[in-house]
Amino acid sequence: MSEQPTVLERLVAVIRDRQANPPARSYTTSLFAGGVEKIGAKIVEEAAEVVEAAAEPGPAGHAHLVHEAADLIYHLLVLLRFGGVEWSEVELELARRFGVSGLDEKAARTP
Repeated sequence: MSEQPTVLERLVAVIRDRQANPPARSYTTSLFAGGVEKIGAKIVEEAAEVVEAAAEPGPAGHAHLVHEAADLIYHLLVLLRFGGVEWSEVELELARRFGVSGLDEKAARTP
């Protein structure tokens, strides 16, 4: 019995398909057409909305944060796909950082 793909894996597959087979009436297709400039602008916009939502109190603020985080992750996945980056590469980089202090990891980066 095979495991079902996660929601993230399914989303990555849809984004990959939109890039390979761009339907005319697709938001993802329009993002790819706009390139880094358009996708990046959406990421900046969505990141700001995540921060704003995080400051909102109560259940409505919580729900808003979840919604905005989903938007940000979607747009990031589109940018990664546009740049030819596989999600598995991001996972490997995150795994590499386990057990390493964030401060030490940042200090070890080349300028």
